[in-house]
Amino acid sequence: MIRRAGILLFILYVLLLIYFLFFSEEYGRGVGDRYQYNLVPFMEIRRFWIYREQLGMDAAAANILGNVLGFLPFGLILPVIAEKMRNGFLIILSGFALSLCVETIQLASRVGCFDVDDLILNTLGAALGYLCFAICNCLRRKYYGKKI
Repeated sequence: MIRRAGILLFILYVLLLIYFLFFSEEYGRGVGDRYQYNLVPFMEIRRFWIYREQLGMDAAAANILGNVLGFLPFGLILPVIAEKMRNGFLIILSGFALSLCVETIQLASRVGCFDVDDLILNTLGAALGYLCFAICNCLRRKYYGKKI
């Protein structure tokens, strides 16, 4: 039952992720006429921090926290629904691969911007999601002694 609920949540999560990453105009998604990219690590994160007063804390939080929180469910739900994914390294690698695919599609379709900082933040989100799963799984086994 938990796995079935996890599958439904994961499908909903993927659909929402696709919407926000490719179609939501609120998050600056619009088809441009040129390729936009940032290949310098931490450049955009630093820019959002330095200019947070001018850009507004909402913009900084949406960029930095949004990228982390956007991939947190990936690292949390995937190990629940797929036993083979109960390995932190696999989750981090899969989160990075998914983020790389998203960023590449955004670059090729000129929707949004290919940003190495997004790769870093998305991968961090997947890792934190897995950490949440690992802690919850450890507590569950300690108190209930069952496998999912």
